[in-house]
This record gives sequence, structure tokens and C-alpha cells, in this order.
Amino acid sequence: MTSVPQTLDTVAVAAADPDRDQPWAELGLKEDEYLRIREILGRRPTSSELAMYSVMWSEHCSYKSSKVHLKQFGEIAQETPVGKMLAGIGENAGVLDIGQGYAVTFKIESHNHPSYVEPYQGAATGVGGIVRDILAMGARPVAVMDPLRFGPFDADDTHRVLPGIVAGVGGYGNCLGLPNIGGEAVFDASYAGNPLVNALCVGVLRHEDLHLAKASGEGNRVILYGARTGGDGIGGVSVLASETFTSTGPTKRPSVQVGDPFMEKLLIECTLELFAAGVVAGIQDLGGAGLSCATSELASAGDGGMRVSLDLVPLRDSSLVPEEILMSESQERMMAVVEPDDVERFLAICAKWDVEAVDIGEVTETGRLEIEWHGETVVDVPPRSVAHDGPTYKRPLARPGWQDDLQADRAEALPRPESEGDLRETVLRMAASPNLCDKSWITDQYDRYVQGNTVLAQPSDAGMVRVDEGTHLGVAVATDGNGRYCKLDPYTGAQLALAEAYRNVACGGATPLAISDCLNFGSPEDPDVMWQFAEACRGLKDACVTLGIPVTGGNVSLYNQTGTTAILPTPVVAVLGVIDDVRRRTPTGFVAAGEVIVHLGQTREELSGSEWAHVVHDHLGGLPPEVDLHAESQLGRLLVEAGRGGHLTSAHDMSDGGLAQSLVESCLRLGIGATVSLLGDPFVGLFSESAARAIVTVEAEKLESFLTMAASLGVPAGEIGRTGGSSLTVTDRFEIPLDELSGAWRGTLRAAFAG
Repeated sequence: MTSVPQTLDTVAVAAADPDRDQPWAELGLKEDEYLRIREILGRRPTSSELAMYSVMWSEHCSYKSSKVHLKQFGEIAQETPVGKMLAGIGENAGVLDIGQGYAVTFKIESHNHPSYVEPYQGAATGVGGIVRDILAMGARPVAVMDPLRFGPFDADDTHRVLPGIVAGVGGYGNCLGLPNIGGEAVFDASYAGNPLVNALCVGVLRHEDLHLAKASGEGNRVILYGARTGGDGIGGVSVLASETFTSTGPTKRPSVQVGDPFMEKLLIECTLELFAAGVVAGIQDLGGAGLSCATSELASAGDGGMRVSLDLVPLRDSSLVPEEILMSESQERMMAVVEPDDVERFLAICAKWDVEAVDIGEVTETGRLEIEWHGETVVDVPPRSVAHDGPTYKRPLARPGWQDDLQADRAEALPRPESEGDLRETVLRMAASPNLCDKSWITDQYDRYVQGNTVLAQPSDAGMVRVDEGTHLGVAVATDGNGRYCKLDPYTGAQLALAEAYRNVACGGATPLAISDCLNFGSPEDPDVMWQFAEACRGLKDACVTLGIPVTGGNVSLYNQTGTTAILPTPVVAVLGVIDDVRRRTPTGFVAAGEVIVHLGQTREELSGSEWAHVVHDHLGGLPPEVDLHAESQLGRLLVEAGRGGHLTSAHDMSDGGLAQSLVESCLRLGIGATVSLLGDPFVGLFSESAARAIVTVEAEKLESFLTMAASLGVPAGEIGRTGGSSLTVTDRFEIPLDELSGAWRGTLRAAFAG
């Protein structure tokens, strides 16, 4: 057993030694924050208390720079087209009623900075953490997704981090037996040194299985179960995600957490059996800030008091001191509140699954969080002051002085292809570009169909899983975000991210219900960045109100920059939708020859921020595409109703790369060609990225009724061609054999990374 250090800094010592110098700055606290802690406690904090406050008041855990802007999401109506939110912002994850007694929970979070420091473990533990958030709501995790952002495609550091991140996402998720049903892989110079690793998980539960993170009931026991606590991840994401990276690396490099997916799988099954046995009164996963977070949040959300003995915590390293145990972010750990009569059964179920479980304390009504170490009190704080009442900053923000010049530099003025041959070569070049090319080198490393309930997965517009085998009820999820659009106009760019994800879910035949967002931005201490952040939040809130869908929760990741160079402002939006019968889903690619291709929506000359401007001219300037949320809503309604009614044989949204890329991907999905005719400027028709658009295929005999349906909803619709043949042909312009097109599209990632 660890002996009590002679220099142990107890509450009594702190009261008797008020002037001791403390390393508050080294732990990331500002002077006024440290003084505020002293004011709350009426004395200096102990070293253990200082450790707790430093991680819980970090940017990553406290949202101190962002919560003044995030609060507007709570003002959005909580009703959905199916039912209501059963849990929302403030819980581990949002929970939605999807009918038939089922609920679904989903959330997206970031693990960006740890994945730069140690790509494999950073990404792997990002997956593990989001899975435990979903588990803590009482749900069985059923699928994951991974929106990723990397630096330049050919940069050395991209070749360092990308293989490890992909292997970490796949290795952890595959070992858990969770299908990876979608995501993104985007390349841009701004992400050099700051890759974005956002992880999403979806879980399913019955309404009565919902659990919340709170510690209530005086005398109830506090049980820590799962993996032992080690020295890995001390400070972890809570520190890494709250610091700007310098040009030579992070200013602080605590250990990145080390994941064990096999232990996590045992933890999942054990926890689900504990729920089924009715022996859990409250539960919290241990993620960012570890025990500091779990103890303070459970106590704060419950009756307000908890007493635990830190020396009872099972350790992998017996040399750890209290501060390190409190800050450790070792993975695969959960904390449960259990009524005394249920403790024996709880421990027996844990033993059955070979999951170590230890009773480390109890719920009290003192209103204090008290933590002991070998009989000495090292923490005695009001839990809410740690978990929920941290500092709130209204950071200075200002529209950047360069914004007007950026918006004036319109891509519409750039040189365009002048001949049919140039147009043909542009289609091939775009198809082979890093952001538009085939991503199967990545997704082939993920198991997309384990559990047998996946009905749509990458490269489909949205992932979809079956929830009930009897009724075939299902849910669909899509994640999207375009940092270039947001750089040009963060308000509009954020709405375009939501609109694209909304459209992708509808293309699969599901009715969009709600969003979760992961807001990735640079330093909040830069007024330009804070303006971008505030505008993006305002844009999302306004779009959600117009579309009638709530925000269920999410994550903010700030300080994503190297030195003074911030990443593109990148709000990644996840939209979840419900479908009554997954057998009536709409596939993404062409499925048969001889079908009519119908263009939905209005195309305008909108090229600024486009993939064409990025790939061909390395240009960023102008204004992003116009947002018409009413048009998006009507298009989504048409896609869902037409899919349910059996009118559509395929549907593919138009976004990055425009119509050209949608045709390329639709043709190559099953190797079915197409011949299309375009009115007006063929370049604009092919490469404009106007929003609220999709292409669908319809059997000839159903065309008239489908066009009537589109007209009744006010959605512009027109026949542009037919499927069939072995080429992609634009009448009177060019023809590209599918073999040539496939070689361009499929070869890029494999040539660069397969070795």
C-alpha cells in the first residue's frame, strides 16, 4: 500500500500555510482565476484542489470562452417531428424519442490535440470516450462516425499523423464491434500541425432505460469500476485542448491516454447488464479531467455532497500522488451511484464480466465534495464551483479587417476551361483531388457492417442503421462542415454545414430530427477567431429555428492553431434523422440502366469557396453559396416523401464539386454510366456548388407523378439525362469511359498512403 507522503498538502495544512507559492500558472490558470478559487474556499487551495480546478476550469472542460455563445442553443424548441427530447444540453449526450418506445442518443466530440501528439492513441481514445458518453445515458452503442481534417495531402506531417489516426479509429472501433458508418477526410494547409479528429457515436435505448449523471440519496455508495488508474493522460485532453500549439509543438505535452478496447467492450456489456438489473441510481463516465470531473459533476447534479477515499482507487502505478490520481485521464473507467442494498449485486455483475469494481465513498447532504487520502482530507470544495460555476469570459470579438478584401476576391472571376477537352480534364482532375477522391483506403480499415444492422455506410450520403428488426425502424446520421465557406462568411458557412448534413440524411430517406455539433476554431484570445465563433453559433441557432430542429449537445474545441496561424473555422454538424422502414431507404448511386436522372433545385453561378477554386487555382475568396433554408426544408420533404412512396431509385446531394462530382460518384458506385444534357454554361452547371440541390433517378413510368410532387412542394425539378452505358457523357461536350474515371477517382489515396 502507498504510504502517506510526509509533505501531503491537506486542507488543514492549507489553512495553516496560506502564503505557500503554488504552480497555478503552470497548470494553465490565470491569476484572477487562482484568486477566485481562494475566494471560493476562503483559503488557498490544497495541491489536490488546485489540480481539480485547473483541469475543470480548462477551456476544454469549462467552455469558459464559449458558453456565453452556446447558451442560445438552449433557447431552441425541444420538440421534434416525431416526439421530444428526453435529455439535452448538459447531459453526457442528447436523447431523442424516435417512436415505438425507442429513443436514440448521439453526440460528436473532438480529440484533436492528443491525436497530433500521438496519432494512434489520440484517435483511439477519442472513439472510446464518445462511446462511454453514449453508454452513460443507458444506451447500447450501435455505430460510430469519424469526421477528420488533415494538413496538405503531400506534407510529411500529414503522412505521419493520417495513417496512425485512421488505424486508431479503426482499431478501437473494430475491437468494440461497432460499425463505422460514415465521416469525412478533408485536406487543407490550415490543418497542418492541427489535425481535427472528431468522433461521433449513436446509441439506442428504450425510454425506460434512460440514465442521468447525478449523485442523489444520502448514504448511497459511490463505486468506481473498469480499468485501473495509471499515469497515462495526466492532464490529457483537458490541458492539451486548452493550449495553442507553438511552431515546434505543444507548449505542454502530458501523456496521451492509452486505450484498451477489449476492456471497453467488457465495460459496455457489464454496464448494460447493471442497467438491466436496476442497480444503478446514477452514472458518469470518466473522460476529460478523469476523477475530478466524475466526482464533481455527479455531486453537483445530485444532492450536492459526496465523500470519497482516494487511496481506495485501484492503481496501475503505486507511485501516483493524489493530484495525479485526480487528473489522470486513464481510459475505460466509469463511476456509479448505487443504493446500499444493491452494492452486493452490482459487484457480483462486475465480477462476472471480470471488471474490477471498488466502493470508494458515499453520497452526502453536506453540499461539499470531500476527498480523503489515507484518512487525511485533501479536497473539501463546493462541487458546483468545480463542475459548473467556473469562469465565464465574454472575450473581445471583432470582424477581421481582412474580411472585406477576402470577400471581394471572387472566384467567379478566375479563368475557366475554354474547350470541351479542358472541361473533360477538369472533371478528371477534380475527381482525383484529395478532398473528392475515393476514401475507401481509409474506410476499408473500418468494419462498416458488424452487428448486421448497417443498411447504409460510406460512400453513401448518410450512414443508416436498423433499430428494430421487427418493424425495421431505423436512424440515419450525416456529418458535414466546410471550413472554406466559414472563412468567407462564418454565419453562412455554419448554416451550409447544417444544410448539407440535413440534405444528406433526407437523401437516404430519413426525416431530420436534431443536430449535435463539434465547433473547431483557433484561439479564443484572438478577436478575429471569437468573431468567427460567435457568427457560426448565431448561424446555427437561426438555421435550427427555421428548420425546426434542436441542438442536443456537442463539443467546442478551441486553440486549434500553430503560433498565430489558426485553422479554418470548422463547425462540423451532425444531423440525425429517423426512417420508419429501412427497407425503403434510398441508395446513393445509380442502380440500373434506363432510368431518368432528375436535377432538383436551382443552380446559380456560385464558385467562391468551391472545390474547383481550391483544386485548380488554390484560391479562397468571395462569398459562399447562398443559403435558402425554406428550399432545403422543401427539398428534404420531397426526398423523404418520394423515397417512402417508392418514386426514387437513387438520390445524391450536390455539394463539394457540384453536379460533376455527384455524377462521378453515382456512376462509379455500381459501374453504371450516364448521359446528361446541360442548359446554359456547362462549366457553371457542372462545378457550381449552389446549395439545396440533389440529383435523383426515377423509373420512366413514375417520372410524371414525381415531377408533380416536386411542383406541389415548390422544388425546381427537371430531367437532365438517362442512366446506362459504360461512360459519363455530357452531350455535345465530352465523354469519359468509366474505367478512366474510376482510375482517376480511386487511385489517389492508395498511391499516397498504401505503402
